[in-house]
Amino acid sequence: MEIDRFCMAKPLLTNLFSRSTLKSKDDFIDLCSRGLLREALLGFLPEVFSDSYLFSYLIKGCSAHKSPSQGRQLHGFIIAAGANADRFTTNHLLHMYSQQGDLTSATALFARMPRRNVMSYNVLIGAFVQNGDLISARMLFDNMFERNVATWNAMVTGYIHFGLNEEGLYFLAQMRRAGLRPDEFSLASALRGCAGLMFLCFGLQIHGYLIISGFASDLCVGSSLAHMYMNCGCLVDGERTLKGIDGINVVSCNTMIAGRVQNGDYEGAFDHFILMKAKGLAPDDVTFVSIISSCSDLAALGQGQQVHAQAIKASVEILVPVKSSLVSMYSKCGSLQDSIKVFNESSGQSDLVLWSVMIAAYGFHGHGSKAIHLFENMVNDGFEPSEVTFLSLLYACCHSGLKNEGLGYLELMTNRYGLQPTLKHYTCIVDLLGRAGCLVEAEALIKSMNVEADGVIWKTLLSACRIHKNVEMAERVAEHVLELDPNDSASYVLISNIRAGAARWSEVSNVRTTMKDRKIKKEPGVSWMELKGQVHQFLMSNRSHPRQREIEEFLSELMNRLKEHGYTPDASMVLHDMEDEEKECSLIHHSEKLAIAFAIISLPHGCPIRIMKNLRVCDDCHNAIKLISKIERREIVVRDVSRFHHFCDGNCSCGDYW
Repeated sequence: MEIDRFCMAKPLLTNLFSRSTLKSKDDFIDLCSRGLLREALLGFLPEVFSDSYLFSYLIKGCSAHKSPSQGRQLHGFIIAAGANADRFTTNHLLHMYSQQGDLTSATALFARMPRRNVMSYNVLIGAFVQNGDLISARMLFDNMFERNVATWNAMVTGYIHFGLNEEGLYFLAQMRRAGLRPDEFSLASALRGCAGLMFLCFGLQIHGYLIISGFASDLCVGSSLAHMYMNCGCLVDGERTLKGIDGINVVSCNTMIAGRVQNGDYEGAFDHFILMKAKGLAPDDVTFVSIISSCSDLAALGQGQQVHAQAIKASVEILVPVKSSLVSMYSKCGSLQDSIKVFNESSGQSDLVLWSVMIAAYGFHGHGSKAIHLFENMVNDGFEPSEVTFLSLLYACCHSGLKNEGLGYLELMTNRYGLQPTLKHYTCIVDLLGRAGCLVEAEALIKSMNVEADGVIWKTLLSACRIHKNVEMAERVAEHVLELDPNDSASYVLISNIRAGAARWSEVSNVRTTMKDRKIKKEPGVSWMELKGQVHQFLMSNRSHPRQREIEEFLSELMNRLKEHGYTPDASMVLHDMEDEEKECSLIHHSEKLAIAFAIISLPHGCPIRIMKNLRVCDDCHNAIKLISKIERREIVVRDVSRFHHFCDGNCSCGDYW
């Protein structure tokens, strides 16, 4: 049917564009590479009909410029042209959908392919791995009749990238047993796996293979080998390996560091930073911007201070991009005063980014009025705010309860500066209204926006429904959330918590059953802190810390002291149907309480405590930490998913508004 339609349409299209407007195939390829697909197609239409190979350039153009809508239109055109039966073209389509993260379309296309080859399987396996779906990747891998090096590489690198180092090394061993020779990609990944497990013995075997196969001087493999040695404590061997690497320079190191940061591998970025210096290369401003960003995301204040000192030594701290990174880093590590100091030292050298970062820093720490004052100073200094500046300002208003001010700045943004609010700006306003209890107004705003709502903005309103215990609206909003993002675990948790707060336990059980059936797992609460350059993590369900027994004994003693000062565990924060005694035990072992207990027994008396958490701090922990700060006479800084809390002498900087 598709071919018949094409046969009817082809003469009409060919007559319409009977003469190509492009001089050569090179012109066609150039337009595709620049994302000008319509111009390329119309200008070279007859040739595309006669040579389906040209479709690959159009598909690559869609992939490179991340244009899903153009990709789907092109797919439809390929079907109409009858080229969808060509395996080469279909593999390119499969790769396009995979690069765009559209696994649904990629899987559907794969299922309809009349003829598949190793490349077809490799592309889909790579897509599953890239999206963290290792189970689907493994199932597809197991169903293959033929595998090549790229197939095995996808499994080795995928498992190791997600921290499953033993499984990744197992695939490498199986690859060798299958008679295939690992290449530089699989070997570099395997060495990272050895480093993660501190498997020096296995790493030495791989090093021997590298020497025989000639990969030892490869930049990527050599860097991973050096990292493996250093991570296993063999610093001399690591430095010796670095000296044997060909072609390493500042630009290549910056590329590796920035790539690690962009992919969330902050510790790996630090490893490359160390390797770079060991090689004798001097980091430049680009290096420092990336590595300071790593400190921000790790919330590693000690490391950030060391990097700051190195930036001063390298004379790059005066550059505005480096200053902006430092302001952001100190803010995200809980040291707002250091952010202010760096910003104030940049007088006369500021740019719009630096002003916006400082406004965001005030907002993140709950100082909405100071953020507004800084914004006014910025405008008076002649800087015109951008969409990013207003986003930082609205965020600051939201987390300080400045409802009228926030609404006023949204109006200022559109009326005076002609900037159109994006979905992120509207999400801030919905959060602002929701926190203030204006749920009806928040819902009306979502429905009246000139941009399409996503799951995040509806989830923001759902969270406000939970805070204000509006179960009726929550049920209505939940339908929108799950329709737009049916696999988001946080949405199910919010719905479950709202129903649990209303003691509707049978409906809570239904939500959890749905999550189980759909294989949706709740993100566990994790808290962490930095001590002497090492990051310590704490989970309620994980008792593997070397000092776990000491931590629990002190925590039990601390809770008894809190009760003597009037603390009563808030059992309503345990959203499970269980006895009060069990609820109290569960509350005691929340990750932030474990982290604070460890900090108290590890840090000198009077030393500030800085804790980071991946989720919102619950009401019970918030009340407990306020009291801990008073009886321990400690400043305790906690960064949760949305903001910083500075606890001191029984009070919190958020004013119990978060």
